[in-house]
Amino acid sequence: MTKLDSVKAYLTDLQNQIVAGLEDLDGTPFIRDEWLRPLGGGGRSCVLEGGKVFERAGVLFSHVHGDNLPASAAAAHPEIAGRAWQAMGVSLVLHPKNPHVPTVHLNVRFFLALARETTSTEKTRDVWWFGGGTDLTPFYPELEDVKHFHQSCKDALQPFGDEYYPRFKKWCDDYFFLKHRNEARGVGGIFYDDLNELGFDQSFALTRSVGDSFLKAYLPIAQHRANQPYSEREREFQLYRRGRYVEFNLVFDRGTLFGLQSGGRTESILVSMPPLARWSYDWSPEVGSAEARLYQDFLPVRDWL
Repeated sequence: MTKLDSVKAYLTDLQNQIVAGLEDLDGTPFIRDEWLRPLGGGGRSCVLEGGKVFERAGVLFSHVHGDNLPASAAAAHPEIAGRAWQAMGVSLVLHPKNPHVPTVHLNVRFFLALARETTSTEKTRDVWWFGGGTDLTPFYPELEDVKHFHQSCKDALQPFGDEYYPRFKKWCDDYFFLKHRNEARGVGGIFYDDLNELGFDQSFALTRSVGDSFLKAYLPIAQHRANQPYSEREREFQLYRRGRYVEFNLVFDRGTLFGLQSGGRTESILVSMPPLARWSYDWSPEVGSAEARLYQDFLPVRDWL
């Protein structure tokens, strides 16, 4: 089995495990949708809509490839523009029905740009890296939930060195930030990209640890909060905050931009969007309210552990 085959086998198994765990929680089966990309590759989209816990849940696997990487998709690595390439990953976004259950995102991925012939005596080499991360976006957060989520992230990275959790946490805080709002998307987690410094085997092992930690990081929170009563006011606030999620995904998210620029399947790329969201002109929470607590106590960057 080649290294590429090993990564693909892990990712497809991860998708199956996560879907099974979410089906157990929700009691509603996912729709499984196989698709092909006309320009090369394909994937499987597993989607749940109108469930008991999740208003929308998308757990996606894709493996796409091409002979000529567009320059727009190689902005951070201009030296690989025009090369043959392969990209694969599992990405999920869960939009719960209950405002007391946080929205959550996970992505683990692998990218390979193949060496190409040159006219000079200098030879190019394959360029590869892993990336990924997970972050939590609550509407009515509880400190114990946020600490549990971050502890799970730290535990996943700890076997690879003390430096990775603080480094990847800061990367997440910086990345999932709406610059035009001067506001964090949520309470963060971990995020990394271009990871190859550990060599293939250990970089792959770290990525597997991040993927494998997801269910134990998120399911206890969702299970604990899913049946909590909520009001229409809380539902309206949830929809308002979902608007921030839409803004981030369409303006800043690298995965969304790469998928659209590389000719990916639009339905699968945009299933990360919430089914309902709202925007209100110049809205701000009442002083001392539960909604204000999100802005005052949870969105500012801090050390949760």
